[in-house]
Amino acid sequence: MLGQYAPFVLGAYAVTFVLVGGLIVQSVLRSARVRAALSKVERKNGR
Repeated sequence: MLGQYAPFVLGAYAVTFVLVGGLIVQSVLRSARVRAALSKVERKNGR
């Protein structure tokens, strides 16, 4: 199917998926931290 370039193409796809997956996980975790911090500030200020 991909011939002699298969390892390079599949490797590039694997690296891409790992990096994009890492960015998604990082974004979700940061969003949770920011939400918690915002909630804490809102409780402190009585909102």
